[in-house]
Amino acid sequence: MTAFRIGTGAGFSADRLEPAVDLAERGRLDAMVLECLGERTVAFGHRDRMIDPKRGYNAHLERRMRALLPPCRAAGTVIVTNMGAANPRAAAERTVEVARGLGLKGLKVACIEGDDVSAIVPKDQPFMDEPGKLSDVGLTVVGMNTYLGIDAILPALKAGADVVIGGRLADPSMFLAPLAHRFGWDPADTARMGAGTLVGHLLECGMQVTGGYFADPGMKDVPDLAACGFPIAEVEADGSAVITKLPDTGGAVTPATVKEQLLYEVHDPSRYLTPDVTADFSKVQIASMGHDRVRVSGAGGAPRPDKLKVTIGFDGGFQGEAGVSYAGPGAQARGELAAEIVRARLAKMLSPQADRRFDLIGTASLFATAGLRASNAEDVRLHVTVRSTSREDAELMLWEVESLLCCGPAGGGGFRGAIAPWVITKSALIDRSQVKPTLEVLVA
Repeated sequence: MTAFRIGTGAGFSADRLEPAVDLAERGRLDAMVLECLGERTVAFGHRDRMIDPKRGYNAHLERRMRALLPPCRAAGTVIVTNMGAANPRAAAERTVEVARGLGLKGLKVACIEGDDVSAIVPKDQPFMDEPGKLSDVGLTVVGMNTYLGIDAILPALKAGADVVIGGRLADPSMFLAPLAHRFGWDPADTARMGAGTLVGHLLECGMQVTGGYFADPGMKDVPDLAACGFPIAEVEADGSAVITKLPDTGGAVTPATVKEQLLYEVHDPSRYLTPDVTADFSKVQIASMGHDRVRVSGAGGAPRPDKLKVTIGFDGGFQGEAGVSYAGPGAQARGELAAEIVRARLAKMLSPQADRRFDLIGTASLFATAGLRASNAEDVRLHVTVRSTSREDAELMLWEVESLLCCGPAGGGGFRGAIAPWVITKSALIDRSQVKPTLEVLVA
């Protein structure tokens, strides 16, 4: 049996479209996965859906589908994605509309639901990795989504779907499912499940494995990063794979890029928990097979966990951000004085629950909590952030920061301010027996 070619068309919700189209047109892929759902992303999706029942899915879905459906249909490439976010049904229906508009008659779009477990999780549900329980938070729950594995995706592939759209489909599961379907892997075969999960984990973040997030000039140089390509895995029936990319794209696939991604977000390489398997990456072998080609093998696994992770999204209210710049001699001192003024005034105005932060960008603001600061900086920007369930708190902060333009200190300019919705997420575990995924295939 020939190798199965699977590629990444997106590694997060706002990933680039151009390299995905290039991969769809020239990659000779059997499957393309668009992994577009983070924990806060699905929570924001629920907020959007509460405002408009037709929203809640990835904002770039229509543009992506309009660009990718024709070349994927021509190449016989199956698309698997979690762009459905908090509204898989609306995402699937919109994809069908796009397909019809493109004249792709007969295109099958599978809609997977059942990850929304809001009706299942009790109010006294304890959190997974921190003290407390759901009822302690005191904020409105916008949605609860559990991570679905290949048992939810395989029926869609068996039904001949051209596009599979779900909500909280687990990142590596979207890669593992097409592999298991093509090679006939038994979900109880933990070695194969571990091997396929390794492939999914390496590809799920897109350009992180082809040199994008790896790049660090002078230490880890990567060529032509502006034209970096998305990754491809050439997977064999035993689960071993070669990670690569299109030959004339920017970026790099090396043992080092693969090792970095292998360890990304993996707390225990011998027990990486997914809905499909407790994967073991501790014995993975990584070997260069030539330019931009790296072979990975040796992953294993143990039986899948009895429980599934749930992301609980809360309506956190609003986040206001505002800034004013100071330049020239004494800029740092003037910026620090401005921060003191705003801090003192907001202390009298804002509600006690409002979180606030003050940074002087240009004086090592990212390390402010460690007390590290530059000295005598002559180009600084005061940046103030307020998070609160009250929009008025955010509005008052913007007002106060803008008032610095006339109320002093001297030389402030370039005010910008904005208010946006804010969400908070926490994690819990529920018995997988409580989760009942559903499938419906829509036809263009």
